[in-house]
Amino acid sequence: MSDDAPGQSLPAGFGFRPYRGDEDHGPMAAVRLGCAERDRIDAQSVVEGLPTAAEIAEASAKLEEPSKNQILVVHDGSVVGYSAIRWWQERDGTWLYLHRGYLLPEHRRQGIGSAMLSWTEERIRQLVEQHGTARTAVIGANAMASEQDATALLLAAGYRRAFSLVELKLGDLQRLPEPGGELPAGIRTGPIGTSHYRAAWRTVVDSYADTSSTRKWAFQDFVDTADPACWRAAWNEQDMVGVALCFIRRHHRTVGEVEELSVRTDQRRLGIGRVLLLDGLRSLREQGATTARLFTGTANPHRSYDLYESVGFRRQNEYVRYRKPLA
Repeated sequence: MSDDAPGQSLPAGFGFRPYRGDEDHGPMAAVRLGCAERDRIDAQSVVEGLPTAAEIAEASAKLEEPSKNQILVVHDGSVVGYSAIRWWQERDGTWLYLHRGYLLPEHRRQGIGSAMLSWTEERIRQLVEQHGTARTAVIGANAMASEQDATALLLAAGYRRAFSLVELKLGDLQRLPEPGGELPAGIRTGPIGTSHYRAAWRTVVDSYADTSSTRKWAFQDFVDTADPACWRAAWNEQDMVGVALCFIRRHHRTVGEVEELSVRTDQRRLGIGRVLLLDGLRSLREQGATTARLFTGTANPHRSYDLYESVGFRRQNEYVRYRKPLA
C-alpha cells in the first residue's frame, strides 16, 4: 500500500505497507519499546505492557485477516509505527470496531498519527459495510491516561471518552494479610473443576448484567481459555455464589493476574469476596508468582477498590476507551 492511498497524506520518506507476518514481529516490538519512556508504559501491565515479538505474533494471529487489518508505517525501510483493528459485539448488541496505534515519539506531530487514524477509520467503514453492521456499529480506540499524544489526537478527531479501567498492583505476594472474619454459615470455598465450569462462567457473566459495554463472552470461549490451577469458588450448599479466577501470566511467570472476582448480588457484603481473593492470591504464590495485578472499571459501583486496597493492591495507570460515531 502506498502513502498516496485514499485519505492519506504522509511526509516524504514515510509510507504505509501491509503486515507481512513473522518478519514484522521484532520491529513491531521495537516500536512498543521505543514508545515506553514517552508514554510511561508499565512493562508488567496486564492491560497493556511491553510485548515481546512472540506475544505480538500471538496477538496478530488472533486478528481476522491480519494483513488487511493491520498497517505498518515505514521510514526509509524501517518500521516506525503500526495500527491494528479488531471487533466484537457487546452485551447490548453494539458492534465495536476497536483500533489501536503506536508511533515512535520522534515521528509524532508531523501528521503521521492523523494519517494512521484516517486509514483505520476508512478500513473500519469497509468492514462495517462487509459485515452489514452499520445500524449498531461504533468506532472505538484505547489510550492510557499517560499517553498525552494519543489522547490529544483522538479528542481532536471527534472521539469522546466512554469509560476507563484502572490497573492495580500488589507488589509482594509474600505479605498477604489474614482473611479476617468467618464465612457465613453454610458457605464453603474450594477449587474449580471442569464440572463447575458452566456455573463459574454464569457467575461471571451475571455480574456484568448491568454493564452494556462489556464484550459478549460465550461459554466455549471460557472453556477454550480455562486455566483453573489458581481458580477458587464459593458455594452455598450446591449453588455457586462467587468465583476468583486467577492465573499466572504465561510470558511473565512471576506475575499473577486476578482476571475476575465475582460474587452473586444477594451474597455481597458478607466477606465472601475477600476470602476468595486471598485464596486466589495464595494459590498464585504457591504457583511461583511474586506479584499480582488486576484491573477494574473506574465507575465500579460495588466499592471493589476498598477490598483490593485492603489486601495491599495500589493503583497504577488508567486505561481509557474512546468512541466515535461511524458516520
